[in-house]
Amino acid sequence: MKQYNAIKAKYPDALLLFRVGDFYEMFGEDAGVASKILGIVLTKRKNGAAAFIDLAGFPHHSLDTYMPKLVRAGHRVAICDQLEDPKLTKKIVKRGVTELVTPGVAYSDHVLDTKSNNFLAAVIIHKNQAGVAFLDISTGEFLVSEGSFEHIDKLLQSFGPSELLYKKHGEQGIHAAFGTQFYTHALEDWVFTTEYAQEKLTAHFDTVSLKGFGIDELELGVIAGGAALHYLAETKHDRHDHVKSISRIQADEFVWLDRFTIRNLELVYSYNDEATTLLDTMDHTVSPMGGRLLKRWMVLPSKEISVVQKRHDIVDYLMLSTESAEHVSRHVKQIGDLERLISKVAVGRVNPKEVVQIHRALTNIIPIKEFCMESGKEELSRIAHLLDPCDEIREKIGAWIEEDPPILLSKGAVICEGVNQDLDDLRQVAFSGKDYLLQIQKRETEATGIPSLKISYNNVFGYYLEVRNAHKDKVPEGWIRKQTLTQAERYITEELKTYESKILGAEEKILTLETKLFNELVEHLAQFLSSIQVSARQIANIDALLSFAKIALRNNYVRPRMTEGTDLHISEGRHPVIEQNLPLGEVYVTNDVNLDTETQQIMMITGPNMSGKSALLRQTALISLMAQMGSFVPAKAADLGMVDKIFTRVGASDNISSGESTFMVEMNETASILNNLSGRSLVLLDEIGRGTSTYDGISIAWAIAEFIHENPKARAKTLFATHYHELNEMAEAFVRIKNYNVSVKESGKKVLFLRKLEPGGSNHSFGIHVAKMAGLPAQAVKRATDILAKLEKSHSSDLSIEARELAADSAMQLSFFQLDDPVLQQIKEEIIATDINTLTPVEALMKLNEIKKMVGG
Repeated sequence: MKQYNAIKAKYPDALLLFRVGDFYEMFGEDAGVASKILGIVLTKRKNGAAAFIDLAGFPHHSLDTYMPKLVRAGHRVAICDQLEDPKLTKKIVKRGVTELVTPGVAYSDHVLDTKSNNFLAAVIIHKNQAGVAFLDISTGEFLVSEGSFEHIDKLLQSFGPSELLYKKHGEQGIHAAFGTQFYTHALEDWVFTTEYAQEKLTAHFDTVSLKGFGIDELELGVIAGGAALHYLAETKHDRHDHVKSISRIQADEFVWLDRFTIRNLELVYSYNDEATTLLDTMDHTVSPMGGRLLKRWMVLPSKEISVVQKRHDIVDYLMLSTESAEHVSRHVKQIGDLERLISKVAVGRVNPKEVVQIHRALTNIIPIKEFCMESGKEELSRIAHLLDPCDEIREKIGAWIEEDPPILLSKGAVICEGVNQDLDDLRQVAFSGKDYLLQIQKRETEATGIPSLKISYNNVFGYYLEVRNAHKDKVPEGWIRKQTLTQAERYITEELKTYESKILGAEEKILTLETKLFNELVEHLAQFLSSIQVSARQIANIDALLSFAKIALRNNYVRPRMTEGTDLHISEGRHPVIEQNLPLGEVYVTNDVNLDTETQQIMMITGPNMSGKSALLRQTALISLMAQMGSFVPAKAADLGMVDKIFTRVGASDNISSGESTFMVEMNETASILNNLSGRSLVLLDEIGRGTSTYDGISIAWAIAEFIHENPKARAKTLFATHYHELNEMAEAFVRIKNYNVSVKESGKKVLFLRKLEPGGSNHSFGIHVAKMAGLPAQAVKRATDILAKLEKSHSSDLSIEARELAADSAMQLSFFQLDDPVLQQIKEEIIATDINTLTPVEALMKLNEIKKMVGG
């Protein structure tokens, strides 16, 4: 326990798995935490003068079962192993932490999600700028960037790191800028210094400077990168040769999707557990590498038209070559997760089964390379030149490793026959022993004339000859008697003892020799690390594009025509997720959307609840995003100008934990949009202002639409869905605002939602019809209808008149009496009833004092 406490003191914030014999044990608080997570028994043990201490444990061979559960529960796990053979010491076995597994630093397949990267992120804040680094130790990817808080926040949301590192004294700043949703760990402040980071990175990459990586000017990014690399050493992950380079995330290469947009469009996750995301719909990849790359393309769509068109070209070709594409897909599936497997080779964690999988992967690269070469497509030919089956090591693995070896090297039967003569000889001794013993038995039977002679083995004195009492007078003098039984006697001979030492030593020698040969092979394999990493990334590329081709064929998608212009024209567009989840037999109602910066910059869309306004907004954004990922799109035709930013304000969600109301969240998101508009932006606003009173909401929605229309720097293309029919009046005053409505059909007292977009405004919301459909009691529905009739009679004319006045007023001054407040209504009536022509100055002052008292002044 003294030894345990000394090691635990070095890792106070980690659960310590302490190796004791054949078990990993946890003590004290660690035992209590682990027993709840793992569902294992919590017991107590005697602890000297300290009475009893809690204890929980599991067998050492179950480490891969239990340890990942602790990490996934958000704990750091320190694995403390025996550092010497217990047989070779009479003292307490020396122990030490051999690995610290954390949510962001793990190799175990049981911890990692195959279709997602496992990024460790490091963030540094300086004034109003921040730097970030993303390092996936399981694949070797290392990326850095720096910029505004908004830019870094967007990257954190896109990459979704499993663990976030920061300065020990900078926690409040990190939480204020980027929220508290990440698992975090603080490092000493000195780790986040320029000199240390430069030294750490140049030493790792064995370079004089970082200019060759194009990151030398990113001071904050470099500091973050140095901190991430430092953390690997701190967690005992000293071998990271597979981290071959460090890249810059170029903000101007990718479409800006802020965290609200990624959430609102439900790209990769949803707050609703049962919801289908865009990733669920689009990901038909057959390898983990392809799945990870497709997800990256989704949160970082390209805004380079040449990149997008090259991807479209390949998807086009794969759709026309369906048989060949299916053939290639089968080979890609056989490759598996080559990227993570080769990383295991670099750190010496690869097992025999995984080496055979690498051989299988390299073998399957050959037909894929041939397909790409024969395609005649420039981009596929480029990929073919980067694919390398690494013939030398591939053939060596095939010749050295058995086709179906065990996972554990200690189980033996890993190295093929014919690779090493000593190994073959030892195997002959160890595994052909039965034949050899039968030869001895036959020879001795003939020599002695003892017909019932037999050779057996026990743990007391090894191999022996057993002779029945009837024949013991025939036993030769050289035999040594070891045991007398009632019916027989047992003897040993020099020949048997020599053979016994040979056979028992052979198994141990076989394991030693197989381990040596396997490690030699792994070291040789590590020399092909760079080539295999490049091939793995190209296979991921092909897999993602194959997935695009599959869904385009299956779901009837078309190739979008991408232009350098700013217009957006979608003919018969569909929502890619909703159309795949419609009830059987129901057809998705398609819609056209046309936006440009000259005549129709803003489409003001009115219509009832449940009519499909939100779906129309989302599908427009998703079609643009899918096109710039490199995918075909759900439409009859699409002419799309390249978009550089997609903003959405869709749906409402309270941020109660931060004390923010629905309306505050809505205004935060809208403010972010209005402050970051560009000429190529696509903006989707749904029900802006509904979180406050009607008149407040109309005022805010109007002002926002006007701001977007009148912005001198950028005419952002905008879809504006609203319940406020008064906003239809804006089309009269603003030339690039056009009114549309999602049509409905009234039949008596019933309403049929047609979900079709038509020109012109709507002046009815049908909210009460929706309430009735939802099952609101009939009494409540009738009362709502009565109240609506009264309100419409008393307010509708005022509202429409005021809206028209607002449209006509060039100064855009809102009427003071638009605020829906009883006190202000009373003041209005008081003022209207006053005849100012007969009012004396004293009476005017008295009247003003009365009004002041009305508002509590």
